[in-house]
Amino acid sequence: MVESMEPIIYVVDDGEAVRDSLKLLLEAHGMLVEDYRSSEELTRNYVPGRGACLILDLHLPGASGLDYLAKQNDAAAELPVVIITGRGDPASRARAEQLGVLAFLDKPVAGQELLADIRQALERA
Repeated sequence: MVESMEPIIYVVDDGEAVRDSLKLLLEAHGMLVEDYRSSEELTRNYVPGRGACLILDLHLPGASGLDYLAKQNDAAAELPVVIITGRGDPASRARAEQLGVLAFLDKPVAGQELLADIRQALERA
């Protein structure tokens, strides 16, 4: 776990290749990244009270990314979220909007678009 108080980007995706590529992209742009394969792993390692952004896969084993967000307490709900998905649909997009998700991106994710969304999220955090 990163001990610095610099902003951190949490990446949660069950696909190892996706996590690895996102981590490489974000670290190449000077960002601190922690990646997890499930929302349960994130919950065990999440550090409230610091600047952060969550990049969250829509489809995860167990609860979906949106189900995870819906169950979070107020502290976690303040974490800006960017949803990424390979199988988005209008109902999921609408639910994400209701939950306050900052962006809803389709895989493969365009690097510059993701970076812009993260910068916006960190400004809000």
